[in-house]
Amino acid sequence: MLKKQLPWVFGVFFVLTLVSPAANAKHWVMLGTAHVDKSEDHKTIHVGSEAGQFHSIQLRVSGGPVEFQQVIVHFGDGSKEELADAERVRSGAKTRELDLPGERRTIDSVELRYSKENLDTRPEVALYGAR
Repeated sequence: MLKKQLPWVFGVFFVLTLVSPAANAKHWVMLGTAHVDKSEDHKTIHVGSEAGQFHSIQLRVSGGPVEFQQVIVHFGDGSKEELADAERVRSGAKTRELDLPGERRTIDSVELRYSKENLDTRPEVALYGAR
């Protein structure tokens, strides 16, 4: 009897090991994009309350590296929070997960301040949020 149940037990453990990381994975939602260039040293990505509430954000860069000086999140209630210090993000890479303070919050906009001296291209920055 035990030999007949053994394949089922291994099957259940196999499925659980595959499902477990997927259950803990975050679902990232794209909230907007902005192109950065030498003409300015900051851009704002407008999000709005219709996007919902989030507990963290992440910036993903393509088309060239970007050196962020500040990332300032403006919330739906009028408050704001500076989340990141200077960080250089290469093309095709992303920032670490930037946690929003407190409970999940509505994001009105995210202000990106960056160094424009080293911009030879016009990179795109995509803003993602995790619920």
